[in-house]
Amino acid sequence: MKSITNDAAPPWLVDAVAHLKTADPVLRRVIEKVGPCQLPRHRQRYATLVKSIISQQISTKAADSIHRRLIETIAPDGMEPAIVAALSEEQMQAAGLSPQKRRYLGDLTEKVVAGTVRLAQLHRLNDDEVIKELTQVKGIGVWTAQMFLIFSLNRPNVFPFEDLGIRNALRNIYRLKEAPDKKQAHQIAAPWAPYASIAAWYCWRSLEFPVETWQSE
Repeated sequence: MKSITNDAAPPWLVDAVAHLKTADPVLRRVIEKVGPCQLPRHRQRYATLVKSIISQQISTKAADSIHRRLIETIAPDGMEPAIVAALSEEQMQAAGLSPQKRRYLGDLTEKVVAGTVRLAQLHRLNDDEVIKELTQVKGIGVWTAQMFLIFSLNRPNVFPFEDLGIRNALRNIYRLKEAPDKKQAHQIAAPWAPYASIAAWYCWRSLEFPVETWQSE
């Protein structure tokens, strides 16, 4: 997976980082500490949503294990809707998928095959339309759709307030007593527009540093 770095950054990403550093002095500290933005782009849309469903409410280690076993089950055909649709309940269970997640994957696959969810057309829709399209699928909520917007479509101005990591990062780097509520979070994020996605990426990266990093100075 290729990452976008400052060495080969497209103009919009250069503009995004420059805007954030100017618009928000607090976030500027984070940007300077974290370094170049490395925003990945997951181009296999169906496979990305499959991985998102698998990852829900379980540890990263467990999700990676289930995902790996599912890939091994369908190899060498690849993560394609028609291939997943042909899997038996026994095969999906053997891969470690719970009954609920088997239903979710089944619903995603059925809607993609039927054209109810038009994965190939999503880049032509605005952000709200993408969210509406994806949340037709059982098991895909607004948060999952927002992650898709950021990491599959690289939409620049998505603020995933419901993400716990984002809220914890805001608490840490803005030196709040507790994680902000929706109103306060949106007030903090207002200067980030139209590059909230890049700011969110830096918020997530800030969690890799000790809290004390942001409490000094």
